[in-house]
Amino acid sequence: MIKGFHHAQITIPKGMEEEARKFYCGVLLLKEIPKPESLQGRGGFWLQVGNQELHVGTEDDVNRDSTKAHLAYEVEDLKIIWQQLEDNGIRTLESIPIPGYERFEFRDPFGNRVECIKAL
Repeated sequence: MIKGFHHAQITIPKGMEEEARKFYCGVLLLKEIPKPESLQGRGGFWLQVGNQELHVGTEDDVNRDSTKAHLAYEVEDLKIIWQQLEDNGIRTLESIPIPGYERFEFRDPFGNRVECIKAL
C-alpha cells in the first residue's frame, strides 16, 4: 500500500520566508524547487532533499521549541555539517547513541528540531 515518503513539511512563522531561505539554501545548501502556482499564495517554499522534497510552510502561534517532532537528514560527513552549523551560530546538541549510527541534533532558527545522522 504505502511505498514511501513523497515529502515532509515543516513550518516557519508567517513572513519569515527570506530568513528561512538564507538558512536552508545558504547554510544547509539545499536547492529550492518550484512550488506549484496554485499553492504560491499560501506562503512558504519547497526544497529538494536527495530524491525527496521538504515543504516549508507558514503558520503562526506554534511553539516549535517544545516538540520532539523532527526531521532526520542522512549526511555524508557529520563533521562538515556540524562545522557549517557552528560557523553560522547554530548550537548543536549531542544525541542519545543508537547502535550503528553517529548523530547529533540542532534547532533551526525557527525552533524546528533537526537531526543529522550517518550510518557507521
